Amino acid sequence: MRKPATSTSKAAGRAQARSADALFGAYPAPVKAKLLALRRLIFETAKATKGVGALEETLKWGQPSYLTPETGSGSTVRIDQVKPAADQVALYFHCQTNLVETFRELYPELSYSGNRAILLDVGGKLPEAALRHCIGLALTYHLRRKASPNE
Repeated sequence: MRKPATSTSKAAGRAQARSADALFGAYPAPVKAKLLALRRLIFETAKATKGVGALEETLKWGQPSYLTPETGSGSTVRIDQVKPAADQVALYFHCQTNLVETFRELYPELSYSGNRAILLDVGGKLPEAALRHCIGLALTYHLRRKASPNE
C-alpha cells in the first residue's frame, strides 16, 4: 500500500520540478521551445486521459521524466534533445515495453530510434494528434497490461 504524501515528499517533488525547470533553461532557445511544447502536451494528455491521475515531473538520467505515481497506470515518458543532434528532440519510452513497436504500426510517418524513442525535428510542426495518442498509450500502459495479462 502506498504511503500518503508527506510534506517532505511534496518538498522533494517541488525541488525536482525546479531542477527540471533549470534543465529546460539550459537548452538552446529552439530546443527549449520544442521540449516545453512536449511537456505541455504530456501534462494535457495526462489530465484528459482516464485512469492516469496526477503526473510527477522528475529527472531520470538527467532528462525531464513524467511518471504516474498516484495510480501506477503508466510507463515513464522522458523528453530530451537528441545528443549530439542539435536539431532533434525525442520522446523516450521504456525499451522493454512494446510501446514504440505499437507506435510504429499506428504512425509509420513518424521517425523512431530503435525500440525506445520518437524523434522530432526542432524546426518542424509537432504532430499533436499522433503524439497525444502515443503519450496516452504510454501513460496507461500498465492499466492495459493488467486488463490483458497475456499481452
